[in-house]
Amino acid sequence: MNLRLKRSPGIYLVGFMGSGKSTIGRLLAERLGWTFVDIDGEIEAAEKTSIANIFETCGEPGFRRLERAAIRAQVGRIESGVPAVVALGGGAFMDSNTRELLAASGITVWLDSPLSVLRQRVAQSTDRPLARDPQQFAALYAARRESYRLADVRVAVETDAAADVVELILAHPYFR
Repeated sequence: MNLRLKRSPGIYLVGFMGSGKSTIGRLLAERLGWTFVDIDGEIEAAEKTSIANIFETCGEPGFRRLERAAIRAQVGRIESGVPAVVALGGGAFMDSNTRELLAASGITVWLDSPLSVLRQRVAQSTDRPLARDPQQFAALYAARRESYRLADVRVAVETDAAADVVELILAHPYFR
């Protein structure tokens, strides 16, 4: 297994909304016997409201501040010896400070799904404020890919079979 992962046992899943970070993350954590943390879920629990409501009341900048704080807190737990698979929000990896923090604290895995698959997965969702406008959704997808490419590992997610994606992640040389 990767030396960086041995020193700081954190696997951080990044990718666009609908790429399967939460579903795959739960299965991966279970397979490894690690804790699973969904950053959006942590924020909702701490704020006692939905991500959509936070966007409406605080705007995206306010949400991103909460997100950075939640990520820093989780990295602290991992660095204190609690191994975890962490599902980040779709925009979290755009922040260079967050990327640096994660690079020093584990392995980042980009779950790379085609736009057509993502559109289908979030089509009926009412709780994703950045998915409401199809043109904005496509532009955001294109813009974020440059940052996602900076992840340590890229895994193509072209299936809804989360267990198959977990196997692809674990087969990567970083995890042998």
